[in-house]
Amino acid sequence: MGVKSLLWIILFVLGLAGVLIPLTYLYTASKLPQLESEFDVEKLLKHSIEGERMSLRAGQSERNPRPVTFNRPDFSRLPKDLVALYIRHMDCPRYFQTPREDGTAWAWRLFVGATVGSSPPGEGACERLLAMRIAEGLGIKGNLQLTVAAHRLHAFMQKDQLVAYDMAILYFERGVVGVEDAAFTLFKKELNELQLPELAELQLALPPFYRYWDIRQCKNPTVLRQDRDTLLADLAGWKLVSEDRARNATSQRLGCLE
Repeated sequence: MGVKSLLWIILFVLGLAGVLIPLTYLYTASKLPQLESEFDVEKLLKHSIEGERMSLRAGQSERNPRPVTFNRPDFSRLPKDLVALYIRHMDCPRYFQTPREDGTAWAWRLFVGATVGSSPPGEGACERLLAMRIAEGLGIKGNLQLTVAAHRLHAFMQKDQLVAYDMAILYFERGVVGVEDAAFTLFKKELNELQLPELAELQLALPPFYRYWDIRQCKNPTVLRQDRDTLLADLAGWKLVSEDRARNATSQRLGCLE
C-alpha cells in the first residue's frame, strides 16, 4: 500500500469518527434525564432519596431524628479533615491545588475512559470518577451513558461541587444516604460534631474502603483502630494535618466503642 493510499485511509477514518462520535453523543444524551443545571440534579436526587426515606419511616415505630428532606449539598458544611481524607484516598491529594480540567484534555480523558474503561493519570481522573459516581447515583447505567452524563455534570459543576454531591449521595443502607446520615447512624452525632479520630474512622466506611458494616457492628475493633491510625499517619505524611493532631487522634478510643 502506497503512502498516498494510507494517508487517504487515515483521513477517511478521522472524518468518519468526526461524524460518528458527535452523533453517538447526541443520541446517548437524548436518552438521559435532563442534566442542564444543578437544579436538574437536585430535583432527581430529591425524588429518589426522599421517596426511599419516607417509605422506610412509614414502617418505623420510633421517631427518626434525621430529616427526610434532601437538601442541596453544600461543600462549606463538610469538615475539612474529612474532605482531606476523602480526596487523599481517591489518590488525588492535590485535587484542590490543581486547575479544573477542561477542553481537549478532558475530552480525551472521557474518550479513553469510554473506550478502554480506565482513565489516564492526573487530578482530572478524580473529576471524572466523581462525575461518574454522581451519574450512577442518578440511576444512570452503562459505561457510554455514564460517560456522557459525567460530561454534562462536569460542564456546570465545579470541583468542590463534585465532592459535595458525591459525599451527599453515598449509599450505605436503606434510608442511610450521604455522609451526614452515616455519621449519625455510626456515632449518634451530627457530622459537624465529629473530631479528627472519628472522621478518620468514618473514612473507613467511605470509598474506597466500604467498611460501613464493620463499623456499624464494631467488628474487629483492634483491626479497625489500626486501620484508622494508618489513615491518620498517612494524612500527616501528606501534610494534610499536623503530626501533633494526628498523633493525638491516634490516642483516642474508637468511636464505635463509645
